[in-house]
Amino acid sequence: MKANYPLLGRLALLITTIVWGTSFVVLKNTLESVGTLWVLAIRFCTAALIMLLFTWKKVRRASPRCRKGGLLIGLSLALAYIVQTYGLVYTTPAKNAFLTATYCVLTPFFSWFVYKRRPAMSHFIAAVICVTGIGFVSLSDGFSDVNLGDVLTLCCGAFYAIQILLVERYSDAGDAATLSALQFSAAGILCLVLALLFEPFPTGLDSSTWLSIGYLSVMCTALCFFLETWGIRYTPASTAALIMTLESVFGVLFSVLLYHEVITARIALGFVLIFAAVIIAETNPFKGRKLV
Repeated sequence: MKANYPLLGRLALLITTIVWGTSFVVLKNTLESVGTLWVLAIRFCTAALIMLLFTWKKVRRASPRCRKGGLLIGLSLALAYIVQTYGLVYTTPAKNAFLTATYCVLTPFFSWFVYKRRPAMSHFIAAVICVTGIGFVSLSDGFSDVNLGDVLTLCCGAFYAIQILLVERYSDAGDAATLSALQFSAAGILCLVLALLFEPFPTGLDSSTWLSIGYLSVMCTALCFFLETWGIRYTPASTAALIMTLESVFGVLFSVLLYHEVITARIALGFVLIFAAVIIAETNPFKGRKLV
């Protein structure tokens, strides 16, 4: 019987969002025993080795443009993860998950700056709603103080937006597997160098910590990026984008279930506004209309 690739593609993306949703809690607990840079170094280097097992010949034959693209994408990915993970040290998994999703709203404006493609009216509306949601999530009860972890997480959203634009620019330079292997290698090397320079090597780790690092490396990085790439291949872009927004929802769900995070009414309202902004940015419901 012929495989139903559109259905399987959507399932692959859904599985990706679920696994990534769990990663916020797993990473938060892991950071109690291992430094941020070492977690990322091990995570990306392991993912790179796994990808290189299957793509080594293609990587060796990759064009200079493909290698340049993989390097730039990997560096932006590493910077995104570094500020996101440092942000997670100072904030909660649920906040980290939802504030990361703001890259969906930021990307059209970065594209405007780089490619001179003016955002649609939906993107401007989404930006206003998103900023309002960020205020409810990040500001204190007195709406005056901003959490350092939330600021770092928002910076992560900016680096993710840059990565998306780089993927768009270099997607034709090589196949997805080769670009993934190159970007993981670049990210892994950068994080490893920074870890050697600024953090002591983790010692005396128990088996549960290594299991968590293994889960982050294999399941949340190598497997999920493969599933995302494969799933997008058989799923319309608009549908894929909507499915991927569920990562933040699952991030909150697992934070409540596993991390026992308490979500106040104010923070919940902020989450709803940010999620609404992401949906508006991705679906563009006001297409064809102009701001007056």
